[in-house]
Amino acid sequence: MKMSCAVHALAAGAALWSCGIARAEAPAVLNAKDAVAIGTEAYIYGYPLVTMDMTRRVMTNVEKPEGTRAPMGQLVRMRTYPNAQFRDVTAPNADTLYTTAWMDVGTEPWVLSIPDADGRYFLMPMLDGWTDVFQVPGTRTTGTKPQTYVITGPNWKGQIPQGMTEYKSPTSMVWLLGRIYCSGTPEDYKAVHAMQDKVSIQPLSTWGKTYTPGPGKVDASIDMKKAVREQVNSMTAEKYFETLANLLKDNPPAAADAPMVAKLAQIGIVPGQPFNAASWSPETAKAMQQVPKLGFEQIMAHFKEAGRNVNGWVFTTDAGLYGTDYLQRAFITAIGLGANRPQDAVYPTSEADAAGKPYDGSKHYVIHFDKGQFPPVDGFWSLTMYDAAFFFVDNPLNRYTLSSRSNFNKNPDGSVDLYLQHESPGPDKENNWLPAPKGRFILMLRLYWPKEKPPSILDATWVPPAATLMP
Repeated sequence: MKMSCAVHALAAGAALWSCGIARAEAPAVLNAKDAVAIGTEAYIYGYPLVTMDMTRRVMTNVEKPEGTRAPMGQLVRMRTYPNAQFRDVTAPNADTLYTTAWMDVGTEPWVLSIPDADGRYFLMPMLDGWTDVFQVPGTRTTGTKPQTYVITGPNWKGQIPQGMTEYKSPTSMVWLLGRIYCSGTPEDYKAVHAMQDKVSIQPLSTWGKTYTPGPGKVDASIDMKKAVREQVNSMTAEKYFETLANLLKDNPPAAADAPMVAKLAQIGIVPGQPFNAASWSPETAKAMQQVPKLGFEQIMAHFKEAGRNVNGWVFTTDAGLYGTDYLQRAFITAIGLGANRPQDAVYPTSEADAAGKPYDGSKHYVIHFDKGQFPPVDGFWSLTMYDAAFFFVDNPLNRYTLSSRSNFNKNPDGSVDLYLQHESPGPDKENNWLPAPKGRFILMLRLYWPKEKPPSILDATWVPPAATLMP
């Protein structure tokens, strides 16, 4: 590196570890209590990066694209919406088809080409290793005409081919998590598939040449059945911090993280250097074993402070970009990895009715929207029904959502009532019926591209109406 420490910290998102002085210093000697306190902070700080890497490892551990997985540098193109038997991912949606990929831009840039969307709503958010959405080309931000981007790593310098736009990732790890709106009809599936097939990624060195990616390398040691969160949570303190230290080499902290980086050094974690648990005293090493449990408990305890709770709906507009709010970032990672910026999507979720009682499908509920008071969006909105485990509910209509594309029956005054219950409310109300399971259920409202001017969910000048129990 030719830059000074200070310049590097500001320009490249690195911090004190780039100085020879920081490298030479040994970790401070801490008592066990202080070490656990700092270790818990470090656990929360690193949780998004460790979880992203574990997710990447699992999702790319295949020879060729299949289902929701594809090798590094290859695209997953989801062709249909899941049904009620789908169990791979919780809280699936029936609004957008995913086009995703994991890329390593640390060694060389990658080129993303997006075809003409012909006015169709889409977004192609790019997450760095810390889960920040560092760029999000799409209908809201860049329009629907053909567009090409070069995604570069934190230390890359070079010439960008004419006609391309550079997107610099703060980390070597990049997750492209594209979503394309689809009505779900056979005709629209066909149109979206054609667009998906024209989306492409390739290394910059292959641009202008015929490029065919090779087979992926399968690592038999990776557990492909155990949930990612369980794998992360089951790590010992030593394994967790060793993983974090290794990842920090290619996925550097931001300049604003310098105070946290100094704390990491106190427990032996220096970005770019191997983690040395031997620096811990026997007493400290024993005490540190409780850190993963303490850290995750703090992450999940953040639920009550993570967003708003209005009319039985819980939602946050603090996602996608987190700054130094490490607890919020870790919490969103734990419950909704891959979250968008709020300007692109907000996801109010409800587990209880207006009286605070958990939903029960054997009862009858209604959500009333006054005339002109549907969720204010420039994209679209949908209301999805899940069972208690956040999966779709099997029903005779094969209907999992009501949305802005639904043909609702209106009341004489122009208002609309949506019915939530297990049994049909009757033929005259079936257009407005969202079938529920017999027992517990959960609702999720999705607002894609919410309006920014009031009334807006972004400033809570519009909030979802409560689901009320019918007499």
